Amino acid sequence: MRKVLIDTNIYSDAFRGDPKAISILQHTELILLSPVVVAELLAGFKRGTREDENVKQLKSFLLRDRVCEIPITSETSGFYAFLVTTLKAKGTPVPTHDIWLAAQAMENGAALATRDSHFKKIPGIILRS
Repeated sequence: MRKVLIDTNIYSDAFRGDPKAISILQHTELILLSPVVVAELLAGFKRGTREDENVKQLKSFLLRDRVCEIPITSETSGFYAFLVTTLKAKGTPVPTHDIWLAAQAMENGAALATRDSHFKKIPGIILRS
């Protein structure tokens, strides 16, 4: 797969040695990371006992040639607004952070790698799981 935006769980699974998550990272030309995912990771690191190690590992990951941290833009906001109103009209709840990830994946023409099944409710999203 050419471009993949990774969810927090894929990053975490890969660094815990999960073969499926590692395979996703190894077989992707461009790995996109959202500031939403970075924030979730940093919050998780703060709750753990290895914050400094985990932050150092994340910074190293972000420096890799195939990894790109993408911004949230006004175009992202447009995709987000569309998804929120569409999901609300259908009565389909999806966590707010995950709607932002879906919006960024759509804006950037990327698949979204996740193991969260609620993303299947999002219209127009391409999933990699």
